[in-house]
Amino acid sequence: MKRNGYILLSMMVLFISILSSSCKKDFIELNTDPNGTPNALPRQLLAPALVNTLGINMLRSRNFNNELMQVSVDPGDSEGKVFRYDVKRSWADYTWNGWYTQLTNFKDIYNIASQEVTYSKTYMGISLICQSWIFSMLTDTYGDVPYSEAIKGRDGNFTPKFDKQKDIYTDIFKQLEAADTLLNAAANVTAGSDPVFNGNALKWRKFGNSLYLRLLMRVSGKADVSADVIAKIKQIVDTNPADYPVMGSNDDSAVLRWTGTGSLTSPFIGGVREQDWRQPGVCEFFIGNLAKWADPRLVNNRFSISSYQGGIQGIPSGYAPGENIGIKSYFLSTTSATTLMNDPLMGNIMNYSELQFILAEAAAKGWIAGDAGTYYKNGVQSGITFWIPTFNTPIDDYLKAADIVWDNAAPLGDKMEMIHVQKYYSMFYTDFEQWFEYRRTGYPVLPKGNGLRNGGVMPARLQYPVYVQSANPNNYKAAVASQGADEINTQVWWQKQ
Repeated sequence: MKRNGYILLSMMVLFISILSSSCKKDFIELNTDPNGTPNALPRQLLAPALVNTLGINMLRSRNFNNELMQVSVDPGDSEGKVFRYDVKRSWADYTWNGWYTQLTNFKDIYNIASQEVTYSKTYMGISLICQSWIFSMLTDTYGDVPYSEAIKGRDGNFTPKFDKQKDIYTDIFKQLEAADTLLNAAANVTAGSDPVFNGNALKWRKFGNSLYLRLLMRVSGKADVSADVIAKIKQIVDTNPADYPVMGSNDDSAVLRWTGTGSLTSPFIGGVREQDWRQPGVCEFFIGNLAKWADPRLVNNRFSISSYQGGIQGIPSGYAPGENIGIKSYFLSTTSATTLMNDPLMGNIMNYSELQFILAEAAAKGWIAGDAGTYYKNGVQSGITFWIPTFNTPIDDYLKAADIVWDNAAPLGDKMEMIHVQKYYSMFYTDFEQWFEYRRTGYPVLPKGNGLRNGGVMPARLQYPVYVQSANPNNYKAAVASQGADEINTQVWWQKQ
């Protein structure tokens, strides 16, 4: 019996040893992120990082930006309705967490591409542009944020300091300069790795410099940097355009085109139920201008908007709880083969039309030599043809019929309003850009309903995620002491006069 006991014990030890070895092997395999392995290549990392970033942007554009900026209204009398400026602290977490996660991925792309064995100026340049783009959204949303010490958790820094927005912008401009240099005559990369430009290095360079102009314009109102900013805009556009190529047509627009196949399926498909998609109504302001102009984006139903009692009727934003708004128009989901839920153009990062309005503003203010009216007309036309490529009405005829003809003799304020009303439509579903530009310029002038909270004042930022207060308390307190109270009405640096 004693001998049998030893045999049984030996068999159990052997079985446990084999099982332990097998489990350890499987554990290592199952807990290794294929996108974060040392053997991953930039061409494997770029597309997932872009897709994930656009997914974040589109979902929050729909349920936050669109509600603030009167594109849509999610009707109801409950608390926490964004269209009434009733913004809960929980809104802060999703974009903060998502954008910082993707910044880690883009940083990995740069680090791997800079190594001797995988050296690629193109992927390095693309990475710097994408990091600049995401950091700009972060700082424009929250103000002072971790930047110089951000995404260094692998180095043991889990409590990064918050950099001042002015310093963040200064360094972003340096990164975009570096990207332009890297992409100058750089080789194209694997087309399949890049769902935005199919690996075309020159188009990435054009986007980087167009983004540069967007961000220069955003801080141009700050007296302490305006002279340098205006000089840089002039250098890019007038003095040295060969060294700073920008978008030249809609074909150069930075758009992640959803194909409906695999990972290139719109985040609205599967991420938003059809009944939820139909819930927000189209806002009266958004749809009213399109109807007044007989805009083909509405007439040809590219935006897939339903009719109401034979016409198009939107919901007034900011209406008070208890007001009778009736049944109005909404964005459709299933009445045609292509709707906004799966439209390839919804993955918009920055388009040519937006650039033309940036140049129109710069020209109207006398910062560049071009004709503001020409840029304005190009912006309106390309904004329409971006969505309706078959639009062939002469642009002067369209502007005259819509009563939005450019007038060089008009006061600057009137010109700015004309530019920014049209720019508002060019930035349709472009992350939070409508909100950012409204905070910078005050345009377009949005009607205010009787039910607005927050004193009827458009929120100036999102609050920091609540967990940051406990996870990084000292740096959080320092940021609040420097920037101001962690509230939605505390203006970020470029807003303050």
